[in-house]
Amino acid sequence: MADHHRVLILGGGTGGITVAARLKRAVGGLDVAIVEPSESHYYQPLWTLVGAGVFPPEASRRREADFIPAGVDWIRERVTEILPGEKAVVTAAGRRLTYDWLVVALGIQIDWGAIPGLAEGIGSRGICSNYSFEHVAYTWETIRGFKGGTALFTVPNTAVKCGGAPQKIMYLADDAFRRQGVRDRTQIVFATPQKAIFAIEKYRKTLERVIARKGIDARFRRNLVELRPEAREAVLEDVDTHERSVVAYDMVHVTPPMSAPDVVKRSPLANEHGWCAADKLTLRHPRFPEVFSVGDAAGLPTSKTGAAIRKQAPVLVHNLLAAMRGQPTDAVYDGYTSCPVVTGYGRMVLAEFDYDSKPKESFPFDQSKERYSMWLLKTQVLPRLYWHGMLRGRL
Repeated sequence: MADHHRVLILGGGTGGITVAARLKRAVGGLDVAIVEPSESHYYQPLWTLVGAGVFPPEASRRREADFIPAGVDWIRERVTEILPGEKAVVTAAGRRLTYDWLVVALGIQIDWGAIPGLAEGIGSRGICSNYSFEHVAYTWETIRGFKGGTALFTVPNTAVKCGGAPQKIMYLADDAFRRQGVRDRTQIVFATPQKAIFAIEKYRKTLERVIARKGIDARFRRNLVELRPEAREAVLEDVDTHERSVVAYDMVHVTPPMSAPDVVKRSPLANEHGWCAADKLTLRHPRFPEVFSVGDAAGLPTSKTGAAIRKQAPVLVHNLLAAMRGQPTDAVYDGYTSCPVVTGYGRMVLAEFDYDSKPKESFPFDQSKERYSMWLLKTQVLPRLYWHGMLRGRL
């Protein structure tokens, strides 16, 4: 396997595979390599439904090898250093790879250790999280076995992938508690550092009604800063006053803090927040013109979702190929992202919007309404489109 490639893609998740598939469809003979250590590929949007008992964990996993596009070199190593000034990267095995063009698709880093008590407590004593394949089954075990008390759901004061996911599992848990006959002796608390339940007004109005209907105690401007697993206590901090309060819980679903991958943070590619700097329209790096980025690792002012990647990937591929030919990079990403907000079993709101926070909807009806048809889209249609369309460069 050569150590130099025309196009080197860092990361074999949604962004990396989608870009690679589109590149090979556009230019079959193009020399493309993907650096990705994992043998498994996960459809992470399904983890909300796994945590609610709708699907088993294995439904979200496939073999990575089955989605590496034909003709693409798969380098099964982990990147530990990015040297854009030398057009090179270094792997954990000490291998040096050089490139003409680089695509950064390394995703987002889960910082389990950022909250004292979380890393050692996750997966036991009522502490659960849908943000890990290894732990997501424990979410359903916890919800299914819940006998009443306080169920706490938290959001970190950082960027997260799929910003609506922390509240989706809460709405499903509420339904599950009602089915199990324990809702009348349960207090559901939602602690979020945000000022409102959703940033876009059209969808926020619906979700505020959902919160009221379900009797959820929403505590805004609150950030989880510590867990005490033995005492089953959570410490919340007011993000404005920094005053702290303690919430005793019987179960807690934690959305862990997240950040740019360390390898990106410490590289010359990073912006002031650690993400790979990128022009928000062309996805091209402002200082290293041979570098593009896509997905969660990219420093773009939009939500970090797979749906965003679906719109970013064709823009990136067009602009990368144009740059390779010395032509203008004139394709534009408008900041489109999507958040399918499940509000209960059989109900979903499909939020879609752009950089300007304006709804950018796909269907000819009001998507801010809870609909069974959107639940079917989430559970039946989107997984198929992901595996058979998006990752094949067709969608």
